[in-house]
Amino acid sequence: MSYKNGKDVLPPSLLKQLQEYIQGEIIYIPKKEQKRAGWGENNGTRLIIKRRNTEILEQYQNGSTVRELIEKYHLSEDSIRKIIVKTRVSLTRQAEM
Repeated sequence: MSYKNGKDVLPPSLLKQLQEYIQGEIIYIPKKEQKRAGWGENNGTRLIIKRRNTEILEQYQNGSTVRELIEKYHLSEDSIRKIIVKTRVSLTRQAEM
């Protein structure tokens, strides 16, 4: 965040109005509200994890054991089981649409 002088960036009428409330002090003006990207949307992490989870489910459905998946993906048993259940539910919902 950089400091800007009000004289340089504000129209004179607005500067005069602001001076009625505050003079000679620093004031923060927040950005307009905007929709923020969800976790992992900008850098592709969300998509990478979704693909990995789909791969885990497919391997499980094709006969891989939970133990094999734990060793291959370096995840806990609880994580592997949650991924299998949640990904199965997610894919079932998508197929129904």
